[in-house]
Amino acid sequence: MSSGDGQQSQAFAKPTFSEAQACALVESVFGLKVSKIQPLPSYDDQNFHICISRAKDTTDGPTEYVLKVSNTESSKTPDLIEVQSHIILFLRAAGFPTASVCRTKADNVTSLVSVDSGSEVRSYLVRLLTYLPGRPIAEIPISPQLLYEIGRLAAKLDKTLEKFQHPKLSSLHRENFIWNLKNVPLLEKYLYALGQNRNREMIEQVIQLFKDEVMTKLHHFRECINHGDFNDHNILIESSKSACGDAIYQVSGILDFDDMSYGYYVFEVAITIMYMMIESKSPIQVGGHVLAGFESVIPLTPVERGALFPLVCSRFCQSLVMAAYSCQLHPENEEYLMITAKTGWKHLQQMLDMGQGAVEVIWFGTARSYESGISM
Repeated sequence: MSSGDGQQSQAFAKPTFSEAQACALVESVFGLKVSKIQPLPSYDDQNFHICISRAKDTTDGPTEYVLKVSNTESSKTPDLIEVQSHIILFLRAAGFPTASVCRTKADNVTSLVSVDSGSEVRSYLVRLLTYLPGRPIAEIPISPQLLYEIGRLAAKLDKTLEKFQHPKLSSLHRENFIWNLKNVPLLEKYLYALGQNRNREMIEQVIQLFKDEVMTKLHHFRECINHGDFNDHNILIESSKSACGDAIYQVSGILDFDDMSYGYYVFEVAITIMYMMIESKSPIQVGGHVLAGFESVIPLTPVERGALFPLVCSRFCQSLVMAAYSCQLHPENEEYLMITAKTGWKHLQQMLDMGQGAVEVIWFGTARSYESGISM
């Protein structure tokens, strides 16, 4: 959802390329002729869905792509974006439904382009990825079985990345990255965006819970590379009909690797649970199904399990606070930025009202039912 480690500079970081400029970029950097272009929603970068014209003598290869233009802050970390691009390729080779990365005319995975705005010259990293089919799972009612499969997919992704190697891998140690779950206390500097109200009190309560219950236990968690944004708009699904005519959904795409960083297994499952709760009619029930799927690949330790509740609450806080802050910077993007806020405050309030013990009984009981072959 977010990109660079910069903070106050985000006010001017988001690119504002016109469609004509984007088409010219694709042709000059990647050597492809655009026949159709459409802007896509994004948090603080700029994305376009493009169709290309094939040469008359070619019929092979994709015709649909996503042009990604990174904001000025992210564009200052080319090593990080290069590693993220190679991870996408690595996962695709391992059988995951990720995009292919299109190489530039100079045979690189990214290109830095400079734009003279008159008052200053700004540089932006651009990438071209193949367009993945499917629709976001946010658009369908998610069954317990699909929640299980998404939890399992998140764990398999983290497990597979244990084997990933790259000379610039250390760039994933993003110490002050606001979206890394271990940096929840950094939210304090953005609380002014909420004003003085009950919502702010909830956030302050969770930040204190994080300091007491998570920061003291970080050294017990098992480290890994996290996707970090396994949300219901970054997972695409396609449907088919079963023998009895029911719709069967299968994950067809995993999007947005911009929040990748070193974290912990328990971070990934907590982030996934939180985002799967957003559109659910029974949000508290979600966690057990996702956890069961995750633990079918990577069982959590008792200490990691004990941190799940504060971590899910903390991810709600990150999303809600940064959305309010970003809306002040980019009010024109409010509809996209406030997706989580539509239900997020209500879900967070419900979790805090129920308390950790009551929520864990539901989550762990549901997860346990999978072990006996009876999913709830």
